[in-house]
Amino acid sequence: MFKVNQNYGRLQGSYLFSEIARRVAAYTEAHPEKDVIRLGIGDVTRPLAPAVVEAIKRAADEMAQPGAFRGYGPEQGYDFLREAIVAGDYAARGVSISTDEIFVSDGSKCDTGNMQELFSEDCKIAVTDPVYPVYVDTNVMAGRSGGFDAERGEYSAITYLPVTVENNFVPALPRGDVDAVYLCSPNNPTGTALKSADLKKWVDWANANGALILFDGAYERFITSTDVPHSIYEIDGAKTCAIEFRSFSKTAGFTGTRCAYTVVPKELFGKGENGEDVSLHAMWNRRHSTKFNGVSYIIQRGAEATYSQEGAAQVRRDIDAYMENARIILDGLRGAGISAYGGADSPYVWLKTPGGMKSWDFFDKLLTEANVVGTPGSGFGRAGEGYFRLTAFGTKENTQKAIERLKNLK
Repeated sequence: MFKVNQNYGRLQGSYLFSEIARRVAAYTEAHPEKDVIRLGIGDVTRPLAPAVVEAIKRAADEMAQPGAFRGYGPEQGYDFLREAIVAGDYAARGVSISTDEIFVSDGSKCDTGNMQELFSEDCKIAVTDPVYPVYVDTNVMAGRSGGFDAERGEYSAITYLPVTVENNFVPALPRGDVDAVYLCSPNNPTGTALKSADLKKWVDWANANGALILFDGAYERFITSTDVPHSIYEIDGAKTCAIEFRSFSKTAGFTGTRCAYTVVPKELFGKGENGEDVSLHAMWNRRHSTKFNGVSYIIQRGAEATYSQEGAAQVRRDIDAYMENARIILDGLRGAGISAYGGADSPYVWLKTPGGMKSWDFFDKLLTEANVVGTPGSGFGRAGEGYFRLTAFGTKENTQKAIERLKNLK
């Protein structure tokens, strides 16, 4: 009899956003007359920038011409996009990254999940708590989790680093043996961001301990604070200890078109089974080439357009609109006496549930009494219990209506 991967049996419940979708579907089916506003899942609502649409159309027209048609492209991404990324996201900030260190993909979620294939089975993982579920679940699937402690809500083999009000949302360095740590800044779900001094401590720790930092910078374009770095490679020493993940999904509205990239520096090495140095860049290139056929030419032309003068300005206007929504949420919650965080360098606002209510209880109350959907903090880990995430990706009108409804909750 064929045997399945037993590690999938160690996953806890359904995926967070699948459970949210199930509850919302059940409610809307029972109450079709209700106007439900969704500020839960981090999906965008503004359309693609006109410059992006025009670039996609031109690329599609090219594909209709026999002499210009393109089949399989380079798995790592076309040079025109990789060069635009290097110039726009790194050289412009004084960071030296080469084009062949850029790997274009169809999403940061995929890359952060797939990257763990490069780790040994006994690699010791650390995550911040609350945490984006993909970091944990993919390592559970790979067998690095240990047993699940239901009372604590944690896997025994994973190190959890609290990110809370008490430590100003800055995780403490691990005390035990850790080989790889996932850091997300600006953070999902808390909406807070690590400053340069905070990241410098992490880079120094990683280099001193031979550890790897998996740095998720998917929300980099939303940063407004001058003391928050846009890339971990702005920190001296990061290229020998860090992999960076970036995405066009939220920054340029590519959630439905799918394009992202990962930076794996050539200075980055791990240890082989005999103690020899092994290039993570070479390993990821091998994995990427074997399991991925590349993002379509049409979509990569669209992504390239976000770096043009016109495209960058259009994308900036969309980001500013979402950040205005974040301000509306943050000001509205605080005006109602609710403790709220984030929203300054991120499109997410992290709020303390009123009256110490459990996260899922508040989700149900908000859905059924205010017809607003958010994300329960406990879905992101034990430290998220008693908190709740709202996104700024709705329309301004719906954002204003949702906050008024929330303020009127009894």
